Amino acid sequence: MGQLLQLKESSTSIQAPPLCCCLVCESDQIQEFLNLGNTPLANRFLEPGRVGEPEPEFPLRAGFCERCHHVQLLDRVPPGAMFDHYLYVSSASETLTKHLHGLASTVAKRRKLRSRDLVVDIGSNDGTLLSGFARHGVRTLGVDPAANLAPLAQANGIETLTAFFGEQAGGRIRREYGPAAVITATNSFPHIPDLGDYLAGVERLLAPDGVLVIEAHYLMDILEQRAFDTIYHEHVSYWALGPARRLLQRHGLEVVDVERLPVHHGQLRMWIQRAGAPVKASVEKLESEEKGRRMDQLETYQRFAAGTRLIKRDLRRLLDKIRYEDKTIAAYGAPAKGMTLLSYLELGPETIDFIADRSPLKQGRYTPGSHIPIVPPERILQEQPDFLLLLAWNFADEVMKQQREYHKKGGRFIVPVPEVRIV
Repeated sequence: MGQLLQLKESSTSIQAPPLCCCLVCESDQIQEFLNLGNTPLANRFLEPGRVGEPEPEFPLRAGFCERCHHVQLLDRVPPGAMFDHYLYVSSASETLTKHLHGLASTVAKRRKLRSRDLVVDIGSNDGTLLSGFARHGVRTLGVDPAANLAPLAQANGIETLTAFFGEQAGGRIRREYGPAAVITATNSFPHIPDLGDYLAGVERLLAPDGVLVIEAHYLMDILEQRAFDTIYHEHVSYWALGPARRLLQRHGLEVVDVERLPVHHGQLRMWIQRAGAPVKASVEKLESEEKGRRMDQLETYQRFAAGTRLIKRDLRRLLDKIRYEDKTIAAYGAPAKGMTLLSYLELGPETIDFIADRSPLKQGRYTPGSHIPIVPPERILQEQPDFLLLLAWNFADEVMKQQREYHKKGGRFIVPVPEVRIV
């Protein structure tokens, strides 16, 4: 059984850096291009007895740095308010579980890992990725600030340190476990407000010939798919290769290889080593493509914002028409991205009867702000709503496969992004 560890320092004491400057280059030349309004925290699902109590809301605005071209939030929330108690679990998705186990196998084979090698996963969640590494016989350690998730990983034999990763955590792990042959960060790098402290931790922990593997939503895919719902308070950064590469170089690290991945709705995988390691042609090729797509121009993001407003208009019109015809609408999936969509369109239980989600941690709760009940997926066949709005549209194929019987009985799916369509 895995061991549960904690840092003495309270995670709620960790504060975000000043709002006045860019996270990457500290420039004050950040231009707002998208305003999604005031929204509650996306993963703060309410217990029944808490519905009706005041909920904090925070501005949700995205900006573009004209100096280094990094895209980021303009308003940030202290990390402790979002991550101390977390209700998203990686294992809830079959697609994501398969992907993470595939990543573990790829890294283990590519790096020729041996039993004495240490793999550290930052933002380890319920230990799904590390369980894949454990199959290869290596030592594993997870790092995650969510105290409620660590026991889930521990029960699966994954030793977990409950902490925000940074220089303090990196130093402690190095002293107690030795250097890490591999550090992974899947879907957690966009969450980091203090990138300097984070990368100082990587520098302390990573073995001289070790590798840091980062996977994150890729900004090019977000733009191409008009995936505005990927924007929420947890994601303080929206990464392109160019800004990431320049940031890492300032910390003695180099992107040596890159891959574009289809998981979610498009991700970037970066293989990172200490400066001096050979760099594959894939890196320069992708950065050149980013420039060709004008990802270093503010106008590109202003067009994205215009597309977001079109989705809002079209989806709102469709849902209003369905309700006017006295037909019923439920939703599938309660991911954080779905909360952005609900908030931006001002959708509540008057439009969406319920949301089905496979995660037991969310079932029986209510969505933040909109207060739509979250129920087990079995409820779909019990009530057979006329339409299912796919809030987890990035897993649309998986959801439709799971809900074949619903579709056979006449149910239809609404896919909201990248364009509103009925299946």
